[in-house]
Amino acid sequence: MRTPMPESGVLSSPFSIIIPVHNEAGGLPHVLRAVKETAPEAEIIVVDDGSTDGTADVARREGGERARVVRHEEKLGYGAALKTGIRAASHERIAIVDGDGTYPVDRIPELVERLRDADMVVGARVGPGTAIPLLRRPAKWLLNKLANYLAQRRIPDINSGLRAMRKEAVAPYANILPDGFSFTTTITLAMTVDGRRVDYVPVSYHPRHGRSKIRPLRDTANFVQLILRTILYFAPLRVFGPISLICFAASLGFLIFGLTQEDIMDGTISVFFVAGMQFLGIGMVADLVNRRMR
Repeated sequence: MRTPMPESGVLSSPFSIIIPVHNEAGGLPHVLRAVKETAPEAEIIVVDDGSTDGTADVARREGGERARVVRHEEKLGYGAALKTGIRAASHERIAIVDGDGTYPVDRIPELVERLRDADMVVGARVGPGTAIPLLRRPAKWLLNKLANYLAQRRIPDINSGLRAMRKEAVAPYANILPDGFSFTTTITLAMTVDGRRVDYVPVSYHPRHGRSKIRPLRDTANFVQLILRTILYFAPLRVFGPISLICFAASLGFLIFGLTQEDIMDGTISVFFVAGMQFLGIGMVADLVNRRMR
């Protein structure tokens, strides 16, 4: 169920909309027109991340006086563009949306309004009309399952590019937020594991204008590494604990196998048992350090 909007259609206080773009001259005009129509009182910040197709000129022309264009002279990354936009934003409440036309811009006011009761509200791409490319679906499924297990909470969409946040809620994680595509994945995991209130609103997802910049195999491997690193930062026992249990189970399995075969493999059993103790000890120490530093 959607949160009721004020009758006037204008939110109780202004907010900023950040649109990070790199070579999005084709899709950006549609997004800017939709943003201006949907959120007439919002501050619009377009961050051009080193585009070479005239995206910045398109942003100035289509955005007019409403849009402020900030340009990186060279490509620094999606996350770097978002950081630039967040620093430039005049308001405490911010929304982000991609400039390729894939997200329903008209849902932005609803997401921002829900910040009354949350630190971050994510537009989860699970609604009707969602068009996730077939090539990306297996990787997306794997990443979500891994993230759900490690975060111990269901995360409908870990890396959606449509969301609303409070600047004060993002600030504590500034030192771990990457400059690349994994910015959204990191902030989702960090806030979730750290006990912040993260809400999800089902939205549709449309075919993009232009060519996707996602590299399925390489980016999936990077996302898996990022998920593990982020969980290690906030809840290390959720990674080291299962590994130690696997080692203990392996040592017990070799012991039982050895008894049935009348050939006790003392060396193998010892290796797995000691490894299990070491992983458990590392996890406990890391968890204690993490709790003490908070």
